[in-house]
Parts: sequence; structure tokens; C-alpha cells
Amino acid sequence: MAKTRQRRGSNQYITKGATMLAPDQPDLPLINQAAAISEPAPTRVGAPPNVGSMRRINDKLYCWASDIEQNTIDQAARTARLDIVYGHVALMPDAHFGLGSTVGSVIPTLNAVIPAAVGVDLGCGMAAVRLNMRQDQLPDNLDRFLPILEQAVPAGLGRWHEHASAASTAWLEANPAPSDLGQQRMAKALNQFGTLGSGNHYIELSIDGDNGVWVSLHSGSRGIGNQLAQDHIQVARGLAERDSIELEDPDLAWLSQGTPQFDAYIADMLWAQRYAKANRDAMMDAILHSFAKFAKTAGLRANTLEAERISCHHNFTALEHHDGHDLWVTRKGAIKADKGDRGIIPGSMGTGTYIVTGLGNSASWNSCSHGAGRRMSRGEARRSITPAELKKQMAGKIWLADRADQLVDESPAAYKNIEQVMADQADLVQVDTVLHQILNYKGSEPHRQRRPRPAQ
Repeated sequence: MAKTRQRRGSNQYITKGATMLAPDQPDLPLINQAAAISEPAPTRVGAPPNVGSMRRINDKLYCWASDIEQNTIDQAARTARLDIVYGHVALMPDAHFGLGSTVGSVIPTLNAVIPAAVGVDLGCGMAAVRLNMRQDQLPDNLDRFLPILEQAVPAGLGRWHEHASAASTAWLEANPAPSDLGQQRMAKALNQFGTLGSGNHYIELSIDGDNGVWVSLHSGSRGIGNQLAQDHIQVARGLAERDSIELEDPDLAWLSQGTPQFDAYIADMLWAQRYAKANRDAMMDAILHSFAKFAKTAGLRANTLEAERISCHHNFTALEHHDGHDLWVTRKGAIKADKGDRGIIPGSMGTGTYIVTGLGNSASWNSCSHGAGRRMSRGEARRSITPAELKKQMAGKIWLADRADQLVDESPAAYKNIEQVMADQADLVQVDTVLHQILNYKGSEPHRQRRPRPAQ
């Protein structure tokens, strides 16, 4: 399908620093400066040859994944062909086919952002806390912590707090949404604050190589972030149709800088990103408080339990300076791994989690994977993996084994090998420590349950 080079008006955003909207940093003021685009974004100069595990599929698409399906490459190639893409799209080692855009892709755009590429769980990410505690200090009856955790942090589709907490009310009052949420959305934002969600969102207790104890979790901006993202995806689609912009996929519709629609999206995206991080922090605080009470025999208190906290987003866009250009770098299922950046890369339930430091590889736009990446769709996993197989893979760990039939789509067999993923990105991150989980808590979805195949 032919592609038009028609562009809507755009402005360049200037910041007080070289990079704007970096994960978990305060938002910086935006100042408009006219910079309309009349030509496609330029090709990057000095494109490197294949290096290490990175291979150039073509000048517009680089790939770090040794385990990747052709439909994933084809989907990413459609994105890379957009005129607004500067240089190349980078596929991380965990890349797989996704809704809207490829999960595990890094997309640099000039004076435009693709809302569907950022995704619907705005600001989704990770938090990890190293505790002032060693494995030999853990209570022997750790399995009894699982129901306590379930009370402290509701999880699962349709499960959240019955009433708004003081923390959620205070946060929403201090951080009013830029859009008018309305009564129903505001209630959802309040009641879902401090809740986990479902799917691949989780809480884990793990041990590192020095027998230190860690708590990690994965969650995002919950229902409110999804609703805001869907609103702006529809706006972008409508504008593309209005302006007769032909696209290979309607989800590749973008918003151009200098337009009210772009400004509204960035404002909502930033707010949802802050909400997501605050949500993770609220859950982590609740976990530590509950765990300190549970493990009181270790002589620890909640205010002295935390030794170190790491946090990172992996569904966001940020204005960054590369090759002399200010580019919107969209990381959909990827984390920022500039030199010195700390990151968290989890495998699947039952496998390890990696605490890393970025190496600042410019070919990847200073990025790395956000996890192991799915090998099977959820439907395929439900059809092909039995609860008995999942229980075998989770042997020796504390988890919701009585809900195995509702969690088969999260089985390690449904994901890529995290060790291979990490080997593929040895030029993107340095591994600081590997966490081995001993307790896993996920939200189950009984009403989405599918009939598994019979055990052989």
C-alpha cells in the first residue's frame, strides 16, 4: 500500500535538560518552538553492521532477538516504514507480536508520537526492593503470608479496594488529572490505586546470590490508564482518516506536535505514568508493612526493612536527544538502559529476575528488554498447557496452586527462555544480580478461564 508523506503541523519541544520525561523523573516544563516537518525523518548516519547478537534485518529494522517469529518481524517492519520514524526501529530480545505495535520494540519518531505504539497500560513497569534481611531470617511458615498478601494488595480482573484509601485520595488531590475524568473514571482511579491487576502482573519474594531477600512487583496504571490510552488511539485514527493518511495498520496512526490533540495525549500519558509509579509505590509500601508484621520474629520493622528500591517504566514515550535530533523514543515493552540506568528484567513465574545496569548502547536507542517475552498467546497457552504441567514447573515454590487452572496462560512454558534473552542483550545491560523466586502472587481470572486439554 502506498504511503503518503502528508504531515499535520508540529512544534518542537525544548526542555531544561538534554532528555525529557525519563522514567520516574519529575516532568519538565515544555516550551513550544515552531519546527514543521515537510520531509520524512532522515535515515540514521553510520548504521552499524551486525554486532554480537544484534542483526540488521534492513536499514530500518535492527533485531537483538535470537528467538523471534516472522509475524513479529513483519509487524515491526510496518512500523519502521513510517515516514515519521527516524533511523531504525530496534527489536529487543523479548520481542513478540502485540496489539497496536510490537511488544519489545523501541520506536524513535520525529515530531510525532503513535499512541497505540505506547500501548494501553500507560506507565506499566517494575519495582524491586532489597530488604535488610537474609534468607535464614525468613519465617518457616512463609506459605501463610500468601493470604495476608492477598488481603493487603487485591489482584485479579475486577478486584480492587471497596473504598478509596486515604493514600489514593491524597494522591489524586495532589495530582489532578489534566483531562476531566468524570465521576465513574475518578471512582475507578481512586479504588484501583494500590491494586495489582491481572495477566502478567505479579508480586514476588526472591533470594539473590548472596542470600539477600527481595520483593518485586509488576503493574501499571490500571483501568484509568487503559481508558485514557484508548481515547487517544481513537483520536489518532480519526485524524488519519480525516487527513487521508494511508497506513498499513490503522493502529500506526500518530499525533503531530503542535496540535491540541498531541498536547492532550502527552499530558494524559504523563499523568498516567505518574499514577502507575505511585500505584506501585503504594503496593510496595503495603507489602513491606504486612511482611514486617508477619516476620516480626526477625526483629525487623517496616521503616527499617527497606535497603534499596529500584523502579522503571516499560510502556512510555520520552523526548530524548540522539544524533543531534530531539526524538520521541517510544519503548513498548522495553526499558531505558542508558549508561548507569538501573533496571529490572523479570522472567516468567517460576524463573529468575535480573537486576541490571544499562550500558548505553546507541544502536538500541539506549534500551533493553522488559522481560522474557511471550512464546504463546494466552489462548494458545490455555489450550496446550495443563494445570498439572504448571504445578510441575512451579514445584518447590509458594504460589496460588489451587488456582492453577486459572493461571496456565502464565506458565513458564508460555514464555521465552529468560537466560537466552539475557544472553542476547549482553551488549545492552550488565547483570548486577539474579533473583530466584520463592513466593509468587498473581491475580487470577476465573471468568476468562478456558477448558484446558486433558492431561496425558
